[in-house]
Amino acid sequence: MNNIAETPNWLKNRAFLTPNRLALITNKDKLTFQQLHEKVLIFAKQLASLGIKNGEMTAVLMKNSTEMVVTIHALKYLGAVTVLLNTRLTSHELLWQVVDSKPSFILTELEFMSRLEVIKENNPLTAIVEVEKIESLELAECEIVTDFLMDKADTIMYTSGTTGKPKGVIQSYGNHWWSAVGSALNMGLRDDDCWLAAVPLFHISGLSILMRSVIYGIPVVLHESFNVKDVNDSIHKDKITIVSVVSAMLTQMIEQLGNNKYPSQLRCMLLGGGPAPKPLLEACRDRSIPVFQTYGMTETSSQIVTLSPEYSLSKLGSAGKPLFPSQLMIVTDGSASLAYQAGEIVVKGPNVTKGYLNRADETKDALREGWFHTGDIGYVDEEGFLFVLDRRSDLIVSGGENVYPAEIEEVLLTHSDIYEAGVIGIEDDKWGQIPCAFIIGDNLSEKDVIHFCEHKLAKYKIPKKVYFVDELPRNASNKLVRRKLLDLLK
Repeated sequence: MNNIAETPNWLKNRAFLTPNRLALITNKDKLTFQQLHEKVLIFAKQLASLGIKNGEMTAVLMKNSTEMVVTIHALKYLGAVTVLLNTRLTSHELLWQVVDSKPSFILTELEFMSRLEVIKENNPLTAIVEVEKIESLELAECEIVTDFLMDKADTIMYTSGTTGKPKGVIQSYGNHWWSAVGSALNMGLRDDDCWLAAVPLFHISGLSILMRSVIYGIPVVLHESFNVKDVNDSIHKDKITIVSVVSAMLTQMIEQLGNNKYPSQLRCMLLGGGPAPKPLLEACRDRSIPVFQTYGMTETSSQIVTLSPEYSLSKLGSAGKPLFPSQLMIVTDGSASLAYQAGEIVVKGPNVTKGYLNRADETKDALREGWFHTGDIGYVDEEGFLFVLDRRSDLIVSGGENVYPAEIEEVLLTHSDIYEAGVIGIEDDKWGQIPCAFIIGDNLSEKDVIHFCEHKLAKYKIPKKVYFVDELPRNASNKLVRRKLLDLLK
């Protein structure tokens, strides 16, 4: 399927083709593609003076900003593999990912330096550099990558694993390219398109917007973080046509909007991050908000299934059909399922990862005969529309962030007074789900447990409720049965 072996460097080529089109708008910058290219070229030569080389792992720990956009593109100009680190992670979580990916450098900002002290102490081979200081470096002579090899690794993003340890998903240039192509073939492109990004660039939802900007030749309005009033104001002020959101964001946006309406140029509210509550979709329908539900993950380089515009009302609640270059199948007991028969969602296409960094066994298990086994449960109707019933077994989706119970349980069990632990997600009006822990232990309060987790887990992973129990539900093999944890509250 992927017959394109290479493409011209996306930003460099875009600056040649349409130099005067707007590329990036932030609260302090407004750059054309030519201006962005010039900034990136200079910064790439400064990074080269540090010693960053083609093919080397380089980590980035930064907030959404012009500087982060320039850094991401500059690493592509040098051919480095970019490891994108989540700014919400603790020192403990960041250390594990750095040890696993072994980057030569971490490019970061002053506010994150204290969080990276533990890496200095435990992983001295990785140099930590503030991007603010790089801008004063001399420009080194270096070879700028003019063509992107489609099979070459471009980015690494860590996703929580069922075993407790996050896995580095390898995303190639081809994965990003075909993700952009598939999205355009689904939604179309307009001369006035402008994409608002209030989701983080270290997530595939944010990074994919950046890739589409240079491939399509459309501007990105980049917000540092999600602020509901700022986003709603920006939709009007900046003439936004497409916004990427998760359910928790969209719920707040509707509440803040009140009796007002979005302008007519807003043609797509792209909704990801897990199945959306039916009442939310109905509220958007009643307000004529063009919501297109999607299904995707880090391993598919953003959405792989999206509801086409003409079905947004007749197939309310569906994630849609696969994007044009991709395929979808529901599997039960190793065979393709019939319509309306629930089974595992498996997908195939050139936007699907070729595997996990340093995880040969897990790659082999996930990718079988070209099909990626998601672990998610769903069904297709008689017309082939996907309905997602449950995200990966035991997965908690909180405010669009994926949280695996095993990761939280592993941290809890490092406490000397906790003997057994089980974690599940429970429904929450604001976040969709929140993690809750069931614990067998001594001399502990809920406050003690939460405080212990604060030093080891990102805020969104910390259990919001802690229940102390005498026994956890287990099967005959002594394996924890998480689905029965809620029964302990009855």
